[in-house]
Amino acid sequence: MARVRGSIDIERPVDEVFDVVADQTNEPLYNPSMTDSGRLDDGTIGVGTRFLATVLTRGKPQEVAIEVTAFERPTEIATQSVMGRNTVLGRVRFDPAGSGTRLSWDWDVQVGTGARVLGPLVSVIGRRQERAIFGGLKHFLEDRAARPPREGLA
Repeated sequence: MARVRGSIDIERPVDEVFDVVADQTNEPLYNPSMTDSGRLDDGTIGVGTRFLATVLTRGKPQEVAIEVTAFERPTEIATQSVMGRNTVLGRVRFDPAGSGTRLSWDWDVQVGTGARVLGPLVSVIGRRQERAIFGGLKHFLEDRAARPPREGLA
């Protein structure tokens, strides 16, 4: 098992950051490795909500099944993500930080039996990937807030 932890400060309100992250269908907007993400059920997002996403891994599309396992708006979301024989369990926290939000992640990555010796490498790569993904979220939210609204758009 590999552990991936980190945090990033985003100059947007906690509720806004939480809502964008909670709706997994938003992730392709800020994560260039995710090419698609859709809901598998209806209703309000919460415990049990499921998504199916497509990510590029070494240039090849891979399906990822994501299920929300804990949901406390606006402070924490926990998920289980399964891609092939790999499972990622973890939480994302949203805490006030100055005028914005400190987003923190803590993932346990369980790799398939043939790749267990790669645990330390998975941790390093995972930290880099998560930093890039949530850096993309930071830029997406902060840039969107800085743009003047266009006529006819909310």
